[in-house]
Amino acid sequence: MNTKSIIAAAAAIILSGTAFGQSQSFKLGQWTEIQNSILKELNRSYVDSLPVDRIERAGINAMLEALDPYTIYIPEEENEDLQMMVSKSYGGIGAIIYKPDQNGNVIINEPYKNSPAEKYGLRCGDEIMEIDGQTTHGLTSQQASDKMKGKPGTTVRFKVKKVHTGEIVDIDITRERIHLPDVEYYGMLDSETGYIYQSGFTENVSGEIRNAVMDLKKQGMKKLVLDLRGNGGGLMSEAVNIVSLFVPKGSLVVSSKGKGSGEQQYKTTSEPIDTELPLIVMVDGGSASSSEIVTGALQDLDRATVMGTRTYGKGLVQTIRPLPYNGQIKVTTAKYYTPSGRCVQAIDYAKRNEDGSVAHIPDSLTHEFKTAHGRTVKDGGGITPDVIVKGHEYSRLTFSLVYSNIIEEYTLKFVREHQSIPEDWTLSDSDWKDFVEFAKTKEFDYRSSARTYFDQVKKELEKDGLSESMKDQIEAMGKALEMDKETFLNLKRDEIVPFIEEEIMVRYFFQGAGIKTRLKYDDQLREALTKPLISF
Repeated sequence: MNTKSIIAAAAAIILSGTAFGQSQSFKLGQWTEIQNSILKELNRSYVDSLPVDRIERAGINAMLEALDPYTIYIPEEENEDLQMMVSKSYGGIGAIIYKPDQNGNVIINEPYKNSPAEKYGLRCGDEIMEIDGQTTHGLTSQQASDKMKGKPGTTVRFKVKKVHTGEIVDIDITRERIHLPDVEYYGMLDSETGYIYQSGFTENVSGEIRNAVMDLKKQGMKKLVLDLRGNGGGLMSEAVNIVSLFVPKGSLVVSSKGKGSGEQQYKTTSEPIDTELPLIVMVDGGSASSSEIVTGALQDLDRATVMGTRTYGKGLVQTIRPLPYNGQIKVTTAKYYTPSGRCVQAIDYAKRNEDGSVAHIPDSLTHEFKTAHGRTVKDGGGITPDVIVKGHEYSRLTFSLVYSNIIEEYTLKFVREHQSIPEDWTLSDSDWKDFVEFAKTKEFDYRSSARTYFDQVKKELEKDGLSESMKDQIEAMGKALEMDKETFLNLKRDEIVPFIEEEIMVRYFFQGAGIKTRLKYDDQLREALTKPLISF
């Protein structure tokens, strides 16, 4: 191709790009004008008073949802929620509340360890009758929570009915900056194996991990389990800082590619604390975003053995940008890639399993990449563990007990009846019978999965006009699947007890004790510890 042809071709590309940009700008202006015209016409002629705020917010939300699940609008009044999202901190007394009846009192469900709530003597089961002189009757749970929050250093007065004595007292509590740690528990699983449970990626979680690792090493740790199961992610910078604890300075952790920023690489900038310590990273379908950055980097750099089940598959980067009237938008600006070049983003947002994790991806749609030592890894959605270890599959009954708050309500009943319990407490046979009697009085869907499918099949047979001709078979199957609450509860006792024990231990000894209880029953972790680590 001669010089003239090259110049002509380049000019054509530039002009086509310019035309495309002009076309996009024209379409944006066109739709903005149409939207404004519709609103003006509605304001002028709609039969009722126009709820502008509601319909505009609905329109914005629908527009952003059409892009991806993570781009969201945050108005000024929700900035506190954004602060909680970024730093897991807020101004308040530090307690989870429960309000089963809008016309009743607020119940202290769980005070946080070392919080103002704990320091001033509030405990699980105490009832808040008034907040700053206003009755809590008629308030929603959110309204009550908003009244309890406030600027650190300010005081809030409560009228409290104490759980065990019934005494009514006034308590003035000075609010503090409440920070919920992402490292909710760490400790030794045995004489050589350290364990860290990390629940998020907010500000300075890497510092929490560093401190935990150093403490565990002092306790004799020779191997570390970093548990990221259920960790939905957070700040990318904290993910980079966590990887930097275990790999040489200057190592590539993640790169991002976006329209406005081009390609950016994020490398470790600090000296590690240990590059030889054997690592196990535990993940599952709830491990997403920054969890996948840490997991993918440690896997690609051949620094850890990843165990569990495939991760969620969120390989998108969000950036917070300011908007008029003190609003903000959290917008997807780039995709991120692990050191080997993998993008963990699910190929299709819509194709998800029931738990939200990535559905099956055909091999024909995936690509192979190589780790630092030449092992093959694939993209296509999430991180596939080096060693697959499946978790426990819970029955529909257990899910129903949790989501219907039956276990939570029983926990409050238990606390009212037991002023204290020993640190090695476990649920006794009499406690279990008490729970069953309690649950039997509650309304919840206790059908088995088989029974729900059967009920659905019955409806389909009726639609098809086959129910009468198959009446005997249907009745026989129905009787075979019929099970009363008590029978089904007792059948699933071993599965339900850990949930009850964890909730009760949290109320007396805080979150760490609850996680320790959970670990006692963690068959997936126990199996993972029997698997050989990959030799790098």
